[in-house]
Amino acid sequence: MKKSLLTVALTASLLAGCQNVDNNALMQSGAQAYQAMALSDAQVKELSNKSCEQMDKEAQIAPPESPYSQRLSKIAAALGDNINGTPANYKVYLTKDVNAWAMANGCIRVYSGLMDMMDDNEVEGVLGHEMGHVALGHTRKAMQVAFGTTAARTAAAASGGIIASLSQSQLGEMGEKLVNAQFSQTQESQADDYSYDLLKKRGIDPQGLVTSFEKLAKLEQGRQSSMFDDHPPSATRAEHIKDRIAADKK
Repeated sequence: MKKSLLTVALTASLLAGCQNVDNNALMQSGAQAYQAMALSDAQVKELSNKSCEQMDKEAQIAPPESPYSQRLSKIAAALGDNINGTPANYKVYLTKDVNAWAMANGCIRVYSGLMDMMDDNEVEGVLGHEMGHVALGHTRKAMQVAFGTTAARTAAAASGGIIASLSQSQLGEMGEKLVNAQFSQTQESQADDYSYDLLKKRGIDPQGLVTSFEKLAKLEQGRQSSMFDDHPPSATRAEHIKDRIAADKK
């Protein structure tokens, strides 16, 4: 990944030829692209803070007195207030979309459209999965990729002198990339197992994880949600959790 990002920056410089190129900007952007995959945990969390803040500004957030917020407070209490030591911050986005996501800084967002179609136990299962991506380092890697591709694109535009610290639009774009991150099937399965283990640890019935996948499987058939487009089929994931429940009963 490092090599490909640097190649973009160098190619931009070569294509610019004798044009009026901001070489300092190119060097800065190339260094930024190179460093993307070596971001420290603190840097990843800082970028996650800024991206999450921008996403919140662009969304309609349920107020504290909203039934959605009250439901989420109950769910949050059941799941816990941190992810491996990182404080969890829960909010509801008022939208018909069916989705939920989390960032490396503990920012956890669930859409009201998902809450409308699932009961509390099922939402717990879904959020446990998203928390798994954070705990297992998947969202950290996704932020590195989002930051790196932003740096690479900036390098390509350096001939116009367009180099600066991340703008609000770039932060929002990075947030969108994280929300739509395509995790590998292995990562998705790992996050499923993390959710199952978390639910069991917290004394929560893992059956909700099964039925949440079954509901999402129906959406997949009608293509009404892109939430799990790149994940293993939800029906397959439901069967995996059923197998784990059955194995634990033996």
